[in-house]
Formats: sequence, C-alpha cells, structure tokens
Amino acid sequence: MSGLSGDWYEALKDEFKKPYYKKLFDRVNEEYRTHKIFPPANDVFNAFHLTPLKDVKVVILGQDPYHNDGQAHGLCFSVKKGVDVPPSLVNIYQELRDDLGCTIPNHGCLTKWAEQGVLMLNTVLTVRAHQANSLRGIGWEEFTDAAILALNSQDKPIVFILWGSPAQRKKAMLNNPRHLILQAPHPSPLSAYRGFFGSKPFSQTNEFLKQNGIEPVDWQID
Repeated sequence: MSGLSGDWYEALKDEFKKPYYKKLFDRVNEEYRTHKIFPPANDVFNAFHLTPLKDVKVVILGQDPYHNDGQAHGLCFSVKKGVDVPPSLVNIYQELRDDLGCTIPNHGCLTKWAEQGVLMLNTVLTVRAHQANSLRGIGWEEFTDAAILALNSQDKPIVFILWGSPAQRKKAMLNNPRHLILQAPHPSPLSAYRGFFGSKPFSQTNEFLKQNGIEPVDWQID
C-alpha cells in the first residue's frame, strides 16, 4: 500500500502507531499475497491522495470497494474509464441529471469530483475479488473513523453526504455545527426508489457551499 502523505499523514499519523493498525497492515499485506484483492495496492489510499484534507469541502461515504475485476480504484462509487458503469452509479447519474440537468457521461470515473474537494471515502478500503464486504472488521473501520473525526474537527464548513444505513451510522461522529449532513437511502437498485431519487443532494450541496463563500462543485462528468 502506498502510504499517506501531506496533511492527511499529519492528521492520521498517530493511527499508524496503534496496535490495531499494525495488525491491519500485516493482514492486508497477507491478503494481497494470498488472494486477489481490490483495488490494486497502489490505489488503496487514492481518496486521500486526490483530495488533501485542506481541500475537502464535500465527503461522500461508501461502504467497501467494488469487488469485480478492474472496477475499484480507491474512490467510492467510481470505476476506471472503460469499465461498465455499476448500477448504483447509474442511479447517481440519474439523480444528478434530474437535480442539476447534467448530461449522463459514458464512463464512471469520478476523479474530477475528487480533484475539486469531494472526498470519496469507503469505510473499508480493500475487498477480496467477488466477495462483497469480505474484509470488513479487520481494522479499516477504525482507521476511516479517525479520518471522519479529523474531518469533523475542521474549522470550515463541509458537506457530508450519507447514503444508506452504514454511512448514516457515522452521523453520531459528526457534531460540528459548521457542517451540513445530507442523508438519503443508498443509490443501489434495491433502495434508490425509497427516497434516493428526488433527494437533490448535488444542488443542496452547492447551495450550502455558496452560502458559506466556498466555490461550488462542478458535478458534470465530461
């Protein structure tokens, strides 16, 4: 795993000294040696690399990486260009079109969002091929909770977008009154019709950012 650097390293460096992280690091290395693991090891911390802490203005929380070949590259809900757009992202694009009038792109790479300050963080950062949630409970949650607490303590307004119950369970950690928390059902085909469609997260986010003197996100994926 290529490690953290910059302000994320400064914010999370104490985690690397804790017993749980040593066990996590050893377990993840063992998983890469003995199983097919996604994303590729050099992409595990991509969300942090692409969105420095000082630049974060929006956080989208996912659960764990996509588990089929070639999909995961370290950003929740995003896939590399040339890979079929997964069903949850199809629904995200539909809501984006309905909310802001954006055209639906022909790929699922969301790097453009990450580079504008949208931290696209899964709460678990690795997965075994074709086994969803296979590496939950090994320590990743403790590490990403530390990242969420670091975000919560920022002295600037941040929008937290929590889709689905696993993400919404993190709401208890978000007690900074400067932040905006947006909740909706998960965009997966199983739950999108229960209130994800019509929730208008993108326009609400940009309105809040503008009210706080922060550059809104250009959500249009080219």
